[in-house]
Amino acid sequence: MGFLEERDLSDVPNIREYYKGKTIFVTGGSGYMGKVLLEKLLYSCSDLDRIYVLLRSKKGVKPEDRLATLYASECFSRLRKEKPGLFESKVFFIAGDCSEIGLGMSEEDRALIVNRAHIVFHVAASVRFDDTLKVAARLNLRGTRELVELAKEIKNLEVLLHVSTSYANTNREIIDEVVYPAHADWRDTLEVCEKLDEETLKHLTPKYIGELPNTYVFTKQLAEHVVYEQKGKLPVIIARPSIVISAVEEPVPGWIENFNGPIGLLMASGKGILRSVYSDPELAADYIPVDMAIKMFIAGAWLRGTKKLEATDDVEVYHCSSSHMFIMTVREIVENGKAILKEIPFDNILWAGVGSVTKSRLNYNLRILFLHLLPALLVDLVLRIIGKKPMLLKIQRRIYTANIALHPYLTQQWKFLNNNLLALRDKIKIEDKKMFYYAMEMVDQLEYFRTGAKAGKIYLLKEKLEDLPKARAHYRKMVILDKTLKIAVYAAVAWYVYSRDILITALSYTYNALFGL
Repeated sequence: MGFLEERDLSDVPNIREYYKGKTIFVTGGSGYMGKVLLEKLLYSCSDLDRIYVLLRSKKGVKPEDRLATLYASECFSRLRKEKPGLFESKVFFIAGDCSEIGLGMSEEDRALIVNRAHIVFHVAASVRFDDTLKVAARLNLRGTRELVELAKEIKNLEVLLHVSTSYANTNREIIDEVVYPAHADWRDTLEVCEKLDEETLKHLTPKYIGELPNTYVFTKQLAEHVVYEQKGKLPVIIARPSIVISAVEEPVPGWIENFNGPIGLLMASGKGILRSVYSDPELAADYIPVDMAIKMFIAGAWLRGTKKLEATDDVEVYHCSSSHMFIMTVREIVENGKAILKEIPFDNILWAGVGSVTKSRLNYNLRILFLHLLPALLVDLVLRIIGKKPMLLKIQRRIYTANIALHPYLTQQWKFLNNNLLALRDKIKIEDKKMFYYAMEMVDQLEYFRTGAKAGKIYLLKEKLEDLPKARAHYRKMVILDKTLKIAVYAAVAWYVYSRDILITALSYTYNALFGL
């Protein structure tokens, strides 16, 4: 039995009332989704008691300093302006590490969470596709096991929300909001990763993960089973976001801090360093704005947390995807990108326009050679001559590696059923809809990507909107250069064909072959 069935919610507190006085424990709070989750909880549920964020030391920076740096992010600009002092009074760090046994927490901090926490958001994960199985399993799989062990001890636990991925079952074309059979035993997997050395494990990994494309997907799929085993024992739900990209509205319109998904392609294309993408142009791209995913997290935790746990309760799964709400093909994204980049060009672009999309591996490799590698070598040569450090070939190598790693996601179509996601939003009370309702189908996609391009320009590329006139002037020059070079190349080819009598010879040969003369 789930809890999305018809329930009388008349006596159930609304979302803001539910979170009032609650203590929340968050892993992955320093990541992209984690930041937006913290900001939204503080901004829209300001009467919560406090939030504990698990933070590890990183590159010699202590957790307390990382917390201060986290709050300095532009993500919290709205909070700093409208509710100053709230973050400092409500958010505290817990020193620890999800990749360590016991989450790397001290006994005192563990006791604090056990005695005080009501809600747990497990957002931490390694999202790198090229991690070794040992590294991915340590954080994504063992980290989830350690989090669940902690949750079992929490005295007043009302809900544990585990963040997975829509791509956890990519061996299927149609993926429902259920937990499918595991691809391996998660306990055996952890034992294998702990006992075998990296080199041996590296050779075994392709066979071990089987149909799944990489260690990220494999370990996230197994982690779901760590959580699912607590069905009827712990109040848990699973959220499966697809590709999480820029915000529609909150905390800042277009807010983004990574190059994932369509926005990343737009950035690279707009800069002139990405001229070809290996993908199916008719592929329906599935992505979810970060603020819509976070609203679902908060609403899902509310719905689970307001229901008394029963032994017959199932573990509800929510696909945070756009499959049933909006479908845009890769071709449409590229066409939108061309229009947007004419209006909002980036500074000092290397070339004009947006690259093409092809599903031909041969065509892709030829374009990589002539439009990526050769220009990169030329630019780096010029940089060396003028005494600057070459960098474009290195960037192109990274782009090529990333495109190959993304190959399964750019050439294969999946359909993520999201009936639970839609049912959940229908449960949101009228008084909560302004702050927590999500409707991807109501978003103007062209305007959304236009806002995303502006935000990417500001937050990712660190460029200023006031410099747009200069950027547009440079863009027009690059368009003229692009057209001039194309005309020159076509003219050169035509002249070569004409001067060598190639066309006449070819026509004569064809005529003779057809008529036997």
